[in-house]
Amino acid sequence: MGQQHNKTIKRRRLKAYKARKKALVRAGVGRSKISLKSAPKAAKKVAAKKPAAKKAAKPAAAAAPEAVAE
Repeated sequence: MGQQHNKTIKRRRLKAYKARKKALVRAGVGRSKISLKSAPKAAKKVAAKKPAAKKAAKPAAAAAPEAVAE
């Protein structure tokens, strides 16, 4: 019984979708104009991130054994 119900729901949704698209065509609105309207809404303010604290430099003694090995 659920499968039959799903078909009717899909049919109703498709009919509403086509009606919306038909209204847009009659109004002369293209897809590019729709995307321009939604772009500012999608832009979100991002909080400024603080720079990570720098780690202390390794002492020069750690680099010396590598030079001797060569």
